[in-house]
Amino acid sequence: MKHKLSIFQSIQFKIPILFILMLIMALQLISANFIRQLENQTIENFESQLDLRYEFFKSNIESIVLSDQTQAKKEEAIYQVLQDSNTTDNVSITVIDRQGYILGTNDQTKQGSVGTKSTDLGVQQASLINSNVATYQYVDETHHNRQMRLIGPVGLGENRVPEAVIVIDGDVESQYDQVQSIALIFLNASLVAIAITMVVAILISRGITKPIADMYEQTEKISEGNYSGSVKIYGEDELGQLGEAINLLSVKIRDAQESSESERQRLDSVLRHMSDGVMATDRRGRIVIVNDAALDLLNCTEEDVLGESILEVLSFPKTHSFRILLANQEQKIITMNDSVIKCDFSVIQRDSGFISGLICVLSDITEQEKIEEERRSFVSNVSHELRTPLTSIRSYTEALRDGAWQDKDVAPEFLSVIQTETNRMIRMISDLLNLSRMDQEKMALEKEFVNMNDLFNHILNRFDQIIKDEAYRTRNYTIIRDFTQTDLWVEVDQDKITQVIDNILNNAIKYSPDGGQITCRLMETHDSILISISDQGMGVPRRAIPKLFDRFYRVDKARSRAMGGTGLGLAISKEVVELHGGKIWVVSAENEGSTFFVSLPYVPFEESGEFE
Repeated sequence: MKHKLSIFQSIQFKIPILFILMLIMALQLISANFIRQLENQTIENFESQLDLRYEFFKSNIESIVLSDQTQAKKEEAIYQVLQDSNTTDNVSITVIDRQGYILGTNDQTKQGSVGTKSTDLGVQQASLINSNVATYQYVDETHHNRQMRLIGPVGLGENRVPEAVIVIDGDVESQYDQVQSIALIFLNASLVAIAITMVVAILISRGITKPIADMYEQTEKISEGNYSGSVKIYGEDELGQLGEAINLLSVKIRDAQESSESERQRLDSVLRHMSDGVMATDRRGRIVIVNDAALDLLNCTEEDVLGESILEVLSFPKTHSFRILLANQEQKIITMNDSVIKCDFSVIQRDSGFISGLICVLSDITEQEKIEEERRSFVSNVSHELRTPLTSIRSYTEALRDGAWQDKDVAPEFLSVIQTETNRMIRMISDLLNLSRMDQEKMALEKEFVNMNDLFNHILNRFDQIIKDEAYRTRNYTIIRDFTQTDLWVEVDQDKITQVIDNILNNAIKYSPDGGQITCRLMETHDSILISISDQGMGVPRRAIPKLFDRFYRVDKARSRAMGGTGLGLAISKEVVELHGGKIWVVSAENEGSTFFVSLPYVPFEESGEFE
């Protein structure tokens, strides 16, 4: 987000200020040195002019002062010399003898003081003892101007005492005024230079800040994911090269972003369509990525797991740390929502060895565990089912071998038991082979259109004959038929459907009490036929109903085995019905009887042989 800068924070302000400060400092140093040197040079020049005048008058007046002329003659001669060299540059020249009397002056307003004694104590002292030229400045009490005075001896005697002195007073204030005027001109020129420098600095700063502002806006767009613009190149200088670099960087970032986005979409697609759940964590074990399959397995939402510790989500013990999980990468089996989930872990590690997280793959192995449990149960059941008859056969065989075969009363009974158990094992193995072929989808159905009314009646007629047999006559069973009047033609494998109905009827007869009724119904729905067989037997406990069609499952193992059942009849019936695209189920209440239902696909069939 762009932050608005104040005028004092902007380079557009700082660059002109920097230029101006540098210029002011330079001008300050130059002006101080220049004005001082100018002032010194001007004053020295003025002093040199006074020295020249002093030398000029000294050469002309010295002969007059040293002559034997009277005082009046000397004053007249000096007056003439001063008048001949009179100037208009405000320089006052006065000649004073060593007694302090004024011998002459070029100032017309002071001609009345000639011949009088000078009242200036400094001049009087200089006329007596000064043998050298003395120059100094003072302030005129009348006009309050700075004056420069030169006092020089004239006519030095043997004792180095001058006969007279020449006093030259010059108005040095004008020299200072000239220096001040020049300084003022320099100041004005400096102000103009500062103004021009400010304008140039502003233009230069704008020339610098405009490309920088463009680069800033472009980098802001890049940070927001907009790579469409480009920086305008204003020149071939360093800023231009920087602008070209930013444009190139924008293109490369766009390409990298597109590549990264493409990879991310592919990864998301892979994760989304994976049947296995996937979770990824950061280096502290917090979940940062989770796919839908993992959420379904864990029965939670994305908000529930993102940012949470994987140890808590997968219900690890509190003593288990993420560091231990990284070190061991152990496999974990968890049970959640009646599902068995296998968790495989893999460390995310860079080439440098830095561990940045962990990948956890969740696999639903509920079916595998169920199959494995069924396999173990199947092996156990088969072993148990085979062991009982084989034990009986071995026992009776050993008894016969030990001499029981010679007993005419016992031997036939033993052989009958051996034959019964052998037939039972043969039936069981035959049933197992049929189930195996069904599992491997190697059993082919020989379908044909069968009138289910006639087929069901034929099966029941056969069971009516069985019930009349000596073995069942004492139990007095009754089979009740409740069929639809419509002939139902169904495309089925007649032998296998007969086997299904036989299995159910056999169970109904076995587990029904004496004098019980077995009700058989044949009905039609809009897309199927429904066969139901009800008995008045002991029924099936509710807990046993889900397992009733499992292989080798018996509700009452002792009674079932005593009646010669193998525990595979209902399992085979279920497989046969499902091969026909139908369903089989049971409704039962303990001690109230059971009703088995068989539903088979049905398409109404007319006599013309055409389907409706």
